[in-house]
Amino acid sequence: MIIRDGNIFTENGTFSKGTIYVVEDKIENMNISSDDVSFCEKKDEMVIDAKNLYVLPGFVDIHMHGAMGIDFCIAGKNELEILEEYQAKNGITTIFPATMTLSEDDLGHIMENVAKYSKNSMGVISGITMEGPFLSFKKRGAQDERYIRKPDASIFRALQEKSRNMISQIAVAPEEEGALAFIEEISKETIVSLAHSAANYDMAKRAFEKGATHVTHLFNGMEPFLHREPGIVGAAFEMSDVFVELICDGVHIHPPVVRAMFKLFGAKRICMISDSLSAAGMADGKYSLGGQNVIKRGNVAKLPNGTIAGSVSNLYECFVKVVKEMGVSLEEAVLSCTKTPAKSLNVDNKCGILKEGRNADILILDNDLSIKYVIKNGRII
Repeated sequence: MIIRDGNIFTENGTFSKGTIYVVEDKIENMNISSDDVSFCEKKDEMVIDAKNLYVLPGFVDIHMHGAMGIDFCIAGKNELEILEEYQAKNGITTIFPATMTLSEDDLGHIMENVAKYSKNSMGVISGITMEGPFLSFKKRGAQDERYIRKPDASIFRALQEKSRNMISQIAVAPEEEGALAFIEEISKETIVSLAHSAANYDMAKRAFEKGATHVTHLFNGMEPFLHREPGIVGAAFEMSDVFVELICDGVHIHPPVVRAMFKLFGAKRICMISDSLSAAGMADGKYSLGGQNVIKRGNVAKLPNGTIAGSVSNLYECFVKVVKEMGVSLEEAVLSCTKTPAKSLNVDNKCGILKEGRNADILILDNDLSIKYVIKNGRII
C-alpha cells in the first residue's frame, strides 16, 4: 500500500509532505518522493492519493469504559469484537479499556476474559487500565462504594497474573492507608496513576516521588486547583515526568480550562481520553457502567443520583471538538491523541507514531477533519 503526497504528522509533532509505503502490517518507508513511480510499479500496491489530506497515527485511547451499548466490565467475546470495530472505524486503533471498582472475583473474571480474547482480536485492545478498587470513598464519583478498599499489592499481582500482564496502569488514591508503600512497590511493575483522590498538594507530591507518573482524568475525582490549595493538579504540574489525562468532551472540563491546561502542561504531557461508557454512539436511554445503571440524555450520562458517569463521546469526537470549538491547535490535539498517551504507558514503540518499522496504524482526515481512511495493521477498515 502506498499513501502518496499526504500531510504526514511526523514524530517531532509537525506536518511534512511525503509518502508512506506500507508492506503487509508495517511501515516500510516514509517521506520518499512520490516521483519514485518505479517503486509503485515494482510493488504493484494499492495507492491512496493523500494530497491535501492529513495522515496521522491511529489514535490511542488509554481510558475508556465502553461504547455501542457495550460495558467493558461485562463484555463477552462478541461484545469485545464490536467494541474494537467501533473504535477502529472512528480512527482509534489502540485502546486500553478501563475497569471499574468491583469485587475481586469480578475483576478477576474481566482479566481472564480479556487475556483469552486478546489472542485472536483485531489488536485494538492493547492493555487494561485498572480504575479501582484502591480509591477514595470521598472522591468515588461513579465508582461503586461497596467495593472500595485499601491498596493491596497481592490483589494487584493476582489480577495481573490472570490478565497475563495486560494491566498497563493502576489507579490509586495516595492518601489511603498503605498507598504510598503500594505505589513505591507497584510502580516498578506497571504505571501508577493518581485517581479519585482527596489528596492535597503535599501528599500528591510524595506519591509522585514514590513512583506515580500519571494522573487519571485531571480535575475530575479530585480536589480543585486553588490558589492556596493546588492539590494534585499543582503537584503534577511541577513534576516534569508526570502525564495527565484530560476528558475533552465539552462536559467534564470547561473549554477555557482545557486551553489553560494545554498552556500549563503542554501537549507532550496531556493525554486526551474519552472516558466513554456504553452509551457512546447510542441514543438517549438507560445503560450500564460497571454494572451500575446510567441514564444518557443528550451529551451527558449520569447515575440515578445525578453523578456524572463517564462521557458519551469517543476520542475522535473529543479531538474534533478541541480543535474546532476549544481553540487547541491541530498539532497539539493530534499529539495528545497519539504519541503522548502511547508514551505515557511506555508503548510508543508500538503505536502512536508514524515511523519506519512501526505497525501501520494510520488515520487519514480531510481538511474538515472528517475521516477518509482508517488503516489498522496495514489493512483498510
